[in-house]
Amino acid sequence: MSHSAGRVLALLELLQTRHRSTAVELAGRLGVDERTVRRYAATLVELGIPVIADRGRYGGYRLHPGYKLPPLMLTDDEAVAVLLGLVVAERVGLATELPATATALAKIRRVLPAALADRLTAVQEHLGFTLRRTEPERGPASGTLLTLAAAARHRQRVALDYRSWRGEQSHRELDPYGLVFHAGRWYVTGHDHRRGEVRTFRLDRIDAVTPGVATFTVPDGFDPVARVTRSLAGVPYTHEVEVLLEIDLVAARRRVPPSVAELTDTTDGVLLRARVESLPGMAALLAGLGCAFTVRHPDALRTAVAEHARLLADWAARPAGGQTLSPRRPLD
Repeated sequence: MSHSAGRVLALLELLQTRHRSTAVELAGRLGVDERTVRRYAATLVELGIPVIADRGRYGGYRLHPGYKLPPLMLTDDEAVAVLLGLVVAERVGLATELPATATALAKIRRVLPAALADRLTAVQEHLGFTLRRTEPERGPASGTLLTLAAAARHRQRVALDYRSWRGEQSHRELDPYGLVFHAGRWYVTGHDHRRGEVRTFRLDRIDAVTPGVATFTVPDGFDPVARVTRSLAGVPYTHEVEVLLEIDLVAARRRVPPSVAELTDTTDGVLLRARVESLPGMAALLAGLGCAFTVRHPDALRTAVAEHARLLADWAARPAGGQTLSPRRPLD
C-alpha cells in the first residue's frame, strides 16, 4: 500500500469516528495541508464513499448520515490488541456467553492476512498465564449485561427475576448503581427496593431484566467496586476476626485480596477485619503475610496461630530423606 493510500484510509477512519471535522483539523491529524485533505476526500468519493463537504464558516467533512461503513479494517497492531483481549477475557472469565468469544476469535482470524493469523495463533498456543483459571461456569447473558449497563448510565430502575444460591426465585426492583467484575464473576450493585438497602447480585443468576420508567440518583461518593468487595468479604461466616497488621496499607492490599478481608489504615498499622469459617485457615493466611501482627479478636485465633506455628516447627524438624513421621494434617 502506498504512503498516500494509507493516508486516504486514515482519513476514512477519522471520518468514521467523528461527526464532522474541519479541513484544518484533518490536515493536522494527517500531517498534510488542507489542499491534500480535499484531494483525499475526492478520492474517497471516487471509491463510492459518500463524503460530504459542508462549506461556510462552520463547514467541514463528514460521512453521509446512515451510510453503512465497509467491513472492519484493523492494522496489525489493532488486530493483536483485539485478539489478545479476547483470549485474556476468556481466560479470566470476563466474557459473557462462551460461544460468543470463540466465534468472535474465529471471525477475526478469517479476515486477517494469512501470515499475521498464523503468528497470532502461535502466540495463543504458547501463551501461559500466572492467573488462576476461573471455574468453567457459564457467563452472564450478553443482553443482561448490556441492559444493566444502559440502566446504570441512564439512572433507570430495572426489574429482575433472580435465583439465589439455594435456587430460590425472587422478583426485585433495583436501582443499578454500577457493574463490577471480580474474581471471575460479574456483579451489579444498587438499591434493592424489596429489602430497602444496597445489595449485590450475580449477573449469571439473573434470569430476566426489564427496564422500567422510574429513575434514581446515585448517592454521592458511592464506589461500586468497594461496595462489592466489602459485601463479599462480609459474608456471614462463623468467626468475626480483627487483626492489627504491622505493615502499610499499600503492601497489605497487595497481599490480602479484597474478597477475603476489609483493610483499614490506622495510626498503629492496618486493621484487618473479616468473617471466616476456618480459624486455622486464617492462621495460615496471617503466617504467609510476612509481617508482624496482633490478634485483637477472637482469642481462639491466637490458639489457631500457635497451633499453626507448632505444625510448621514439626515439619521443619523432619530429617531430609527420612520417613514420614505422621500423616499430613490439613491447615483448614
